[in-house]
Amino acid sequence: MKLLLDTCSFLWITNAQTELSSGARAAFEDEANETYLSVVSAWEIALKNGLRNLPLPEPAQVFLPRARALHKIASLNLNEDAIVQLPLLPLIHRDPFDRMLICQAIAEGMAIVTPDELIRRYPVRTIW
Repeated sequence: MKLLLDTCSFLWITNAQTELSSGARAAFEDEANETYLSVVSAWEIALKNGLRNLPLPEPAQVFLPRARALHKIASLNLNEDAIVQLPLLPLIHRDPFDRMLICQAIAEGMAIVTPDELIRRYPVRTIW
């Protein structure tokens, strides 16, 4: 299965936080699964870190690739197939970053690892 981590799940995994559910942790630790972080989440992390709303242990340009490599998380680029899903989504969730993650998961046939109740209301597989 291809897993797409939402931003908070990625941060919890990379910082060994206990907020990650047992189901999400099991899916992440299952070596049969491929795990990805979207460039959309990287953008969100870099933006919030730059605004000083998200402290990181090191600058975002160092933290993101280091944390992905350490935890064997691949990068997922944003492509046109995902972007064209956007007008098809109902307006349940207003967060533009989360909406693009939903679009990517739909286009790529991925499951989103997320605790976000609003994301679970979309026609996309979620794991928590």
